[in-house]
Amino acid sequence: MSAVAEQTQLLADRITALEESSTLAMTKKARELASQGHKVISLSVGEPDFKTPVHICEAAKQAIDDGFHGYSPVAGYPDLRQAIADKLRRDNDIDWNSENIVVSTGAKHSLANAIQVLVNPGDEVIIFAPYWVSYSEMVKLAEGKAVIVDGAFENDFKVTPEQLEAAITPRTKVVMYASPNNPTGSVYTEAELRALGAVLEKHENVFVVADEIYEYINFTGNGNFSMGSIPALKERVVTVNGVAKGFAMTGWRIGFIGAAKWIAQGVEKLQGQVTSGTCSIAQKAAVAAFSGTLEPTKEMAQAYERRRDLVVKLLKDIPGFKVNVPQGAFYAFPDVSYYFGKSDGENTINDSDDFSLWLLNNSYVSTVAGSGFGAPDCIRISTAAADEKLEEAVGRIKKAVATLK
Repeated sequence: MSAVAEQTQLLADRITALEESSTLAMTKKARELASQGHKVISLSVGEPDFKTPVHICEAAKQAIDDGFHGYSPVAGYPDLRQAIADKLRRDNDIDWNSENIVVSTGAKHSLANAIQVLVNPGDEVIIFAPYWVSYSEMVKLAEGKAVIVDGAFENDFKVTPEQLEAAITPRTKVVMYASPNNPTGSVYTEAELRALGAVLEKHENVFVVADEIYEYINFTGNGNFSMGSIPALKERVVTVNGVAKGFAMTGWRIGFIGAAKWIAQGVEKLQGQVTSGTCSIAQKAAVAAFSGTLEPTKEMAQAYERRRDLVVKLLKDIPGFKVNVPQGAFYAFPDVSYYFGKSDGENTINDSDDFSLWLLNNSYVSTVAGSGFGAPDCIRISTAAADEKLEEAVGRIKKAVATLK
């Protein structure tokens, strides 16, 4: 056994049990190939290709000039927490005050905080699948048990009230979902969320973590309905959001929760021991994001919708691909199981992991296998790229799969 392997065995069990993020792993492999001189088109990372709007950047520069250089309050600056509370009231019909808001280092951090403060060892967390890759690992870190409920392709990957009811047990503590969804782009309608909420109303000890990070990238024309706006569930819903997707601010690392005061206090207590307050300059930029114009955000959303239409049309022209029409976010999530068992003469495709890696090595297009998202028949393709890159990428994929027999 190598020295590295021996040292790895000394890591805490909670770390050795964790799976590596499949999105980050594929992005790493794509970078390695690119460094070797290959012209890789990376469609694996969920990151806007737009720049942060100018008025937000200007607010950050002003914050530097104004001397916001020190530690920030653990739960966030008061003006940011108030701006978020105002945003929730304006956009989501959730009537929280600033004391119900905790700002964290990205929405991923906010999600992890919520799970840590609500889940005890052995508690069950129902996760709607397909799900973002980190959900199940967050539950694992909290020593909970992830209970995966699959949304059927035929139902646009969405879970039904009947499925939710059947999954709830006396050990259920949290239900976790995203709408708009990563990786599928599916959006739960108001009627669908109210129907799911009616099930949860009967189970008074079950909480909800609602991930709404793609809120502003919604193509339905109806806006994004928040389960936290349902009066009977308000105290039990933790609404998670941030600035990364809608404002093209991935590197600024600002996320938040809106929740009952006692939950917010628990998150603040945890955060005070782990990270303290997040970046002061980024917080001031986020005030401008939540309080300022949404025109750049709307323009980005329109571009994502156009790209959605382009990619769906191109993917449907690939034999064997089953493609739904995403209603939000910036992903396509085709079912590629038609190619399982097929071979190019040297390599046999057994599953979506094989398929995604084979595509990278043979077409130099990076995607992410659906297995990490709880959907092993699919691959995720980010549409957050220029039209010409998307056209070339899907063209390469179509040419590559034609060699599989």
